[in-house]
Amino acid sequence: MLEAVIFDFDGVITDSEILHFRAFNVVLAPHGLELTKKEYYTNYLGLSDVDCLRALVDEGRLGIARDHIQDLIAKKTRIYEKLAQTDGQLIEGVSEFLDMLRTAQIPIAICSGSLRAEIELILRDAGLRELFDVIVSAEDVSRGKPDPEGFLLALKQLNESTVAPIAPGQCIVIEDSHWGLEAAHGAQMRTIAVTNTYDAGQLSAAHLVTERLSDLTMDDLSKLCS
Repeated sequence: MLEAVIFDFDGVITDSEILHFRAFNVVLAPHGLELTKKEYYTNYLGLSDVDCLRALVDEGRLGIARDHIQDLIAKKTRIYEKLAQTDGQLIEGVSEFLDMLRTAQIPIAICSGSLRAEIELILRDAGLRELFDVIVSAEDVSRGKPDPEGFLLALKQLNESTVAPIAPGQCIVIEDSHWGLEAAHGAQMRTIAVTNTYDAGQLSAAHLVTERLSDLTMDDLSKLCS
C-alpha cells in the first residue's frame, strides 16, 4: 500500500539543473575551468555541490585545497539564488500531481543534494512550501546520492509524525537521474523516473518511467506498492 512519496528536487519539481550548471561555471571560471553541458550531465549532475567540487579536485581539474571548497559553494549558492529568482520555474505537471497527492492525504517529502536555502527559495516563490512534510537537503547527510542515507532519513522523519510506521516498500521515490534511482533502490523503495533530464533508456532502472507526473493516477502509484 502506498503511504508516502519522496521527491528529488532539481529536475523533478523545478527545471533548475541548467541553473546549477551555469552557476558552477561562473565560480569555476577564475580557476581556468569550464564544464561542458555534456560532461556535467554525464558525470556530475546527480552529485551534491560538495561532492561535485571534491570530484573535480580529486581529478586534478580544479586546483584548490579541499578546505577552500566551502568558499566556492557559498559563491555558487549566491549566483544560483539570483538565477533562480529570474529564470527558475516549476516543471509542467508538478502542481497537479502535488494536488492529487494532497487530496489523497499522502505524506510527501523532498530529498535533494541541493542546499536547503536553494530549495526553500523556489518552494516559497511557487507557494508550495507548506505542502511538504519533510525536506532533507545536502546539509542533513554525510553521504550524498547514490548513497541511500538521504532517503532513509526522509522516511525516518516522515515516520515521526505518523501513527503506523511507513515501510520503505510503501514509499515511492520520484527521480530524474540514475544516481537518485540507485540511492532509492539502496533504501528498498519503489521508484518513478521522469524524463526531464535524461531519456527513458538511461532511466530503465526505475520501476516506472513517465514523461510528465500529471499523467499518473493514484491507481498507478498504488500498483507500484501493491
